[in-house]
Amino acid sequence: MWICILYNETDTSVDFRLCQDYGLILSVFSLIYLLVCFPLGLCYNALLVVVNLSNKVSMTMPDVYFVNMAIAGLVLNLVAPVELLSSTFTRWHAWDYNNEVYITLLILFNISSLVIMYSTTLLSLDYYIERALPRTYMSSVYNTKHVCGFIWGGAVLTSFSSLLFYVCNHISTKMVECSKMQNKEAADAIMMFIGYVVPAVAVLYAFVLILRIRKESTPLDQDSARLDPSIHRLLLASVCVQFVLWTPYYMTLLVYTVAGAPGYISNVHYLPTCYFIRCLSKLLAFSSSFVMPLMYRQMNKNFSNKLQRLLRRLHCRGQSCPHEHSTVQQVVT
Repeated sequence: MWICILYNETDTSVDFRLCQDYGLILSVFSLIYLLVCFPLGLCYNALLVVVNLSNKVSMTMPDVYFVNMAIAGLVLNLVAPVELLSSTFTRWHAWDYNNEVYITLLILFNISSLVIMYSTTLLSLDYYIERALPRTYMSSVYNTKHVCGFIWGGAVLTSFSSLLFYVCNHISTKMVECSKMQNKEAADAIMMFIGYVVPAVAVLYAFVLILRIRKESTPLDQDSARLDPSIHRLLLASVCVQFVLWTPYYMTLLVYTVAGAPGYISNVHYLPTCYFIRCLSKLLAFSSSFVMPLMYRQMNKNFSNKLQRLLRRLHCRGQSCPHEHSTVQQVVT
């Protein structure tokens, strides 16, 4: 599996045994993710999206961002089984995909990671705006929906570098100039800067502003228009957890970018550990697709009420439900 093929099957060196041990550990982690985390993430992300979109009237600014991250989580849920069941992650692999499938998975993964990171970043900035100016329309649901649309558009455009790499991989024999664009390290550097450095700086800036506001006691602190305290805890926890889960992946991406391509035979001594850490960090990034909806489900007090209203509407479909109208009116008021 993975890079163990670089060794002779009869090799008894320490590197070969280390490669086999790493492969077994990664295989176990991958299977645990597929059996436990994957179905939970798929169900809870779909539930988060359906419940909130069926209760659009009661959606708040954080709900829009969490729906956006849940959609990106569903995309990650589509990518995860294809990668985790390949020879890259497990010994008992079901298939080996070609370059076309690899680039497609890379593009989908990059788009999802950008959407998640920028949704998290803008969530922290809107959280600051909500605390500083609770009655402003800058962090309204209407504006947030448009912002999320721009996030997806920007993520697709940013992932265009991977698409260029894919195209040039097919026409490089016809165009000498295009072969110069086959620089994976450059594409990784772009993703590292745009996908992690910029959001990290923005989140740190937002946290500095939030801490500054918390030190200042103003009459607005008792404003009823502010978000529920449980929502505040959810926002802070979600931002921190997202960066904890995605930081190892981007750090390994940075190491690979700075060190060049460590897949050369001359660097074979370092390959087992490098590949294991990189695969483990990507598995940790995949885990964000089920951690976030679980946090949202546990920490958002309104989610249970929304779910009950949805189930009530489904149960009362085609029947007369006198309490539904009054429930909706209470939510609006």
